[in-house]
Amino acid sequence: VKPYEAIPRDGANRWLNLYRLWRDGGFQHFHHHMEKTFRKLGPIYRLGLGDTCGRCVNVLLPRDAAQLFRAEGTFPRRMGIEAWSTHRQLRNHQKGLFLLNGPAWRSDRLALNPALLSPAAGRHFAWLLDAVAQDFVRGLRRRLDLSPGRALTLDLHPLIFRFTLEASTYALYGERLGLLGGGLTAGGAEKFLAALETMLSTTLPLLFVPPPLLRRINPPLWRDHLAAWDVIFQHGKLRGAGRQITALPLLFTLLELGRNPGVQRELRQELLGGTHGKGIPGTPPQPRPLPELLGELPLLRAAIKETLRLYPVGITVQRYPATDVVLHNYHVPAGTLCQVALYALGRSPEVFSNPQRYDPKRWLLKEATTSFRALAFGFGARQCIGRRLAEVEMMLFLGHVLRNFTVEAVSTEDIPTVFRFILMPEKPLLLTLRALD
Repeated sequence: VKPYEAIPRDGANRWLNLYRLWRDGGFQHFHHHMEKTFRKLGPIYRLGLGDTCGRCVNVLLPRDAAQLFRAEGTFPRRMGIEAWSTHRQLRNHQKGLFLLNGPAWRSDRLALNPALLSPAAGRHFAWLLDAVAQDFVRGLRRRLDLSPGRALTLDLHPLIFRFTLEASTYALYGERLGLLGGGLTAGGAEKFLAALETMLSTTLPLLFVPPPLLRRINPPLWRDHLAAWDVIFQHGKLRGAGRQITALPLLFTLLELGRNPGVQRELRQELLGGTHGKGIPGTPPQPRPLPELLGELPLLRAAIKETLRLYPVGITVQRYPATDVVLHNYHVPAGTLCQVALYALGRSPEVFSNPQRYDPKRWLLKEATTSFRALAFGFGARQCIGRRLAEVEMMLFLGHVLRNFTVEAVSTEDIPTVFRFILMPEKPLLLTLRALD
């Protein structure tokens, strides 16, 4: 086993590294920077950035991810977001589960797990989310019926974001907000969305600067960040639902299905395969309600997993190991920030054959299920607590869309992405929807 100091290093000075990243606009392209560095230095490297990330080890391979998670301890800990915590402190807000660590985190997590992660919770969510997905499709179909050729080309992201807010709010609070009908609350949703985008885009450069320094110099970036959080906190229920960031994976999935019509046809066949038998005499069989089919849609579930392989919402999963750990034959001391690079892992030919190809069937192979290759929701006790809600929400949305429309991509070129604390398309993605009879 080699010592920690022998791990290949990307730049010797953490503050100079931070300056270079800022100068070159690298914050928005940090996922590409990590890919290039792995190609240059190998599947493990060190990178120091500013104050928060002074000692950081990045790993690429699933076997190293497995070793890291085995060392996470009773209270798994990831990198703190001091800018968020400082906002809570300044405004006298309590920290939510995402920002907590130690016994306080564990106590809240154990209390919430049954309501959010149990199979019973999934069944409860399904029928509520299904009602919202059907409303979304009905509204979209009305628009298509008024369009020439019953087809429409548009950027779906704002509509999908409204759907995810409406659906998650209904599932979590039992309340409909009317966002799909363009009612009075829709304007509040647009304001919330703008604030959420500002908060996310300002978070990344603030990660590496000490909050006391930010408070002392009070730069515009910091003021914008605080103002965005204030708007988010004004919309309490939207704030809770907005943490379910499923809109972008749904958008990326529709884009890939538009670029891969063969996969889209197979998914539609799977979705239309389950019927009520013969139904009413003289009428064709009717598709079964999607909530009853969720356990019988392996290809749809695999398509979502494939999207998250190529476009993970977060580009890393972080842990501070509770004990010393050996990663790729290097000794890493306990308490060192370690990151599994999800974006680079998902596109690495060392991990996936033909990684640039959108191929959901790769996840139906037996060896795909136990190899630490699908970590978009994290792992273990600190995996995303909204995972079950997000998965059911995405399956129902895609199921209803594919039962009612064909999806075509306006462009088949590669999708430029940027990292603004979450991975998103650099430009609006245009899709053409055509109504199915």
